Amino acid sequence: MANVIAIDGPSGAGKSSVSRLVGKKLGYLHVDSGALYRIMTWQCLVHGVDTSDPAAVVKFVRNVTVESRPEDGAIAYYVGGETPGDRIRTPEVTAHASEVARLPEVREIITSALRGMASCGNLVVEGRDITTAVFPDSPARFYLTASAEARARRRQKEEVEKGIANQSAETVKASLLARDRMDSSRACAPLRKADGALEIDSSDMTLEEVVETVLAALPPSWR
Repeated sequence: MANVIAIDGPSGAGKSSVSRLVGKKLGYLHVDSGALYRIMTWQCLVHGVDTSDPAAVVKFVRNVTVESRPEDGAIAYYVGGETPGDRIRTPEVTAHASEVARLPEVREIITSALRGMASCGNLVVEGRDITTAVFPDSPARFYLTASAEARARRRQKEEVEKGIANQSAETVKASLLARDRMDSSRACAPLRKADGALEIDSSDMTLEEVVETVLAALPPSWR
């Protein structure tokens, strides 16, 4: 049975950076669950599917094939033989992602895919319902959070560095808070801190400090 470190939290809390570094230190595969929802959203937009129409989205998503395979310390995703790259990180995809992610049928498809990845080896899985719905029985569950201001600064910096967008910090903050509201209020697997999960506020912590906090809380045999 593979070890699974589950990490949840809102956008910009540092889940990706922490998960990647924890995986690197332990030799675990990093899994970005949010990328799967973004891929489905991106494909809906590319093919002209109205993301506000649940029936249309579910019908379309059921026919989207995403190949997942271990690559360079992570689970890499391929659609039509190529990686999506930053095409799934644009403000347009971000604006529609919650509409797609809130649908129970879509979450069921992606939850099944995520659980199947445990056959690839030990995992560090990041997302919004990993500790509550996907791997609720993992003995290593964490909820990363940070102030809205800190999260907005991080996300804006990331977007500018990648050339994805050049939005103001206030615009990014508003987008993050809107996403928080949608993700935490959806009926199916809402974003929340799981009972028993260790909450880490990274607002004033360095990446290394957060990683060390996660590593110290793991079962001894996992380190």
